[in-house]
Amino acid sequence: MAERRSCPAWALALPVVLGLGACSMAPDYHPPQTAAPEQFKELAGWTTATPRDGEGRGPWWNAYGDPVLADLEQRAAKASPTLAAALARYDAARATARVNEADLYPEVGVSGAASRERVSKNRPLSTGSARKYDDYAAGGSIDYELDLWGRIRNQVKAAGAEADASASDLASAQLSLQAAVADAYFRLRGLDAQAKVLDQSVGAFARAYDLTSKRHDGGVSSGIDVNRARTVLGNARAQVAGIANQRAATEHEIAALVGEVASGFSLPARDETFEPPALPAATPSDLLQRRPDIAAAERRVFAANARIGAARAAFFPSLTLGATGGWETTNGKLLTTPNTFWSLGPLSALLTVFDGGRRSAQVKISRAEYEEAASGYRETVLTAFRQVEDAIAAMHHLSSAAVDQRFAADAAQRTSDIAMSRYRDGAAGYLDVVTAQTDALDAQRAYISVQTQRMQASVSFVRALGGGAPAQAMAEARP
Repeated sequence: MAERRSCPAWALALPVVLGLGACSMAPDYHPPQTAAPEQFKELAGWTTATPRDGEGRGPWWNAYGDPVLADLEQRAAKASPTLAAALARYDAARATARVNEADLYPEVGVSGAASRERVSKNRPLSTGSARKYDDYAAGGSIDYELDLWGRIRNQVKAAGAEADASASDLASAQLSLQAAVADAYFRLRGLDAQAKVLDQSVGAFARAYDLTSKRHDGGVSSGIDVNRARTVLGNARAQVAGIANQRAATEHEIAALVGEVASGFSLPARDETFEPPALPAATPSDLLQRRPDIAAAERRVFAANARIGAARAAFFPSLTLGATGGWETTNGKLLTTPNTFWSLGPLSALLTVFDGGRRSAQVKISRAEYEEAASGYRETVLTAFRQVEDAIAAMHHLSSAAVDQRFAADAAQRTSDIAMSRYRDGAAGYLDVVTAQTDALDAQRAYISVQTQRMQASVSFVRALGGGAPAQAMAEARP
């Protein structure tokens, strides 16, 4: 009768233990809820939001139809050190996720050894003679931690979510860079427009000064009029130098944004008028969910939730299964059946009985970190809604301001022309000319400032909505 060989108790329990691997100590995850309005206060026609953060954002700056801006955006994407740093952080986060994922798999190792040895004649249990022999060995080992309580899986989930958040951080950095380039570019063009107006004003003031000087030489005008003419001319020339200084600083700012040295970077001045794209009449609020900062905040909440599960798992025993095997011989061929050896086990278990409250404190820490992340998510969403409202309000109100300021600038210019004509004819004093010319210059510069702010507000609007999709609607709304 054949001898019956019983299985070790741990081998019988192994399938049950492995079945427990589906357990997880993490709480059920639900994204934090934040009350969202059905429509924005500053613009009617918005609909309920749905997540669309994974959609491509595209070259939204093409809505402005400016090839110079498009070129700057492309150069910034390729050479910006800020974007390169964000990309490096994303690569590090992905690598960290891979490090954590490696714990899901067994650790396998191989080894080999060869030695020439001599044993002592007087060794314990000696046969009465010394002995020399060769020892050859080759084998491998495998170690695997049984993830019964989901500690490793939750760590993997947390690391993966952090990597996803880092990807959204990269998208945020990219969008911020794009918006910064566009904002600085439109400020530069606003300064170009102001420089043109000032150049024209300097010419007009110079002609008025020449006329006043001739009238003074002829005894028609007083020295007060000459000094007034000289004053407004000098002030205008000083403003030209101030605008030139601001333009240089803005140009250097753009150079840094696109990753170039300021001393070798320049943008030719352009004095044409500019107009922002029209605001779409009905932009759906689901574009708000495309903001990468919201996606990043939500992923960090998920990661914090998973870390609660990893902290809870520390209260349960950790089990590790090991196995070794290979070949060993002192003579003859190594890789033969008689020279094999193997060992299955041990199946080791480790449970901390007392740690002075360390594990309980760690769970409390992970819960507090979750609450912090959840609060950060809600704050990000509220900030996003505020920024959209701010951008829409700015575009609306600045549009109205531009109409009124244009009207004021045109009226001031007509007044200046009339005053100068009356002064030539001797029907008015030079004080009227000075006042009218100064008012006209201030009104024109104020109009250019409002137009620049409108361009900046349109950039803020696209940025507030996460970039991309608004560009198509804005491009379609272009006159």
